[in-house]
Amino acid sequence: MRAMILKELRELRRDRRTLAMLVLMPVGMLVIFGYAANFTISHVTTAVVGPHAAVVQDALPELFEVVRTEPGTSGAGAQDLVRDNVADVVLDTSTTPATAYLDGSSLFAAQTARAALARSTTPLDVQVLYNPDLTTSWVMVPALVGLVMAFIGTIITSIGLVRERAAGTLAQLSVMPLRPVDVIVGKIAPYFAVGALDMTLITVLGVTLFGVPFRGSVAVFALGALLFLLVVLGLGVLISTVSSTQAQAIQGAIMVMLPQVLLSGFIFPLPAMAAGIRWIGYCLPLTYFVQISQGIMLRAAPLHTLWLPLGVLAAMAAVVLTASVLRFRRDLAPQGQA
Repeated sequence: MRAMILKELRELRRDRRTLAMLVLMPVGMLVIFGYAANFTISHVTTAVVGPHAAVVQDALPELFEVVRTEPGTSGAGAQDLVRDNVADVVLDTSTTPATAYLDGSSLFAAQTARAALARSTTPLDVQVLYNPDLTTSWVMVPALVGLVMAFIGTIITSIGLVRERAAGTLAQLSVMPLRPVDVIVGKIAPYFAVGALDMTLITVLGVTLFGVPFRGSVAVFALGALLFLLVVLGLGVLISTVSSTQAQAIQGAIMVMLPQVLLSGFIFPLPAMAAGIRWIGYCLPLTYFVQISQGIMLRAAPLHTLWLPLGVLAAMAAVVLTASVLRFRRDLAPQGQA
């Protein structure tokens, strides 16, 4: 028994990836949950419009962080500010009493703002837009679409490519007149098709079973999904190039997936996280797809208001796929492929 224990300890010491996962992941989860597991919103972004905007802004509690003041805007223009994600709360002072428009697609911010306004002594007409009943499933389903695609793109792709390497299939490609980019495109195309199919299925089921609206452009939604799929597929390829076994691929995929589940705003609201943890969330692709899917499905956000998450996903896709091609070229080079 003593010999077996020593043998396993030596193997574990040589397997640095598993050792790092056993030590670093619990510490990372403790830090992430400690700083990210928070549903309390301390600041709600607010825009104040209408002729009495300046007076109302000065009277607002500290919770409402005013990011824009527009005395010349009112009515439909106030609602457009919510649609365009300028602020979570827009106060329109052109009406009597003043109207507070809340963004129901930002579930926790809307719940916090509605509770604070209910305690206010100032008479207000509170209207929740885009999710009037603050239904949790309306916010979760658009995010689940991204989570499913991330799972398929990252985990399934990395495992599939490592399995082919173990079977010797990838080694045979080194003697064929194929460029690394050809290999990558050929390998990820089936996973891309499956991911697109699952994305469509989850979206349709979410709309049908949970009554989640789809108010925006299907074309813009498809564009965001395309860019996001390219990012997660590229991550899967990268993981496969640094993994020798399926177990290592699974470990790498988990280390990539776990932060996206916890820090993308999928479970815990980003504004409630500590600043350092929040910025990690801004580096994750799922964060931006959640913004796109919720914006299009719930708010019918137009294309020009989604340029930032779409642009970030496009940049991520370019970087990750380029790195995948370069890494694949290095893997094939010893077998004769430059």
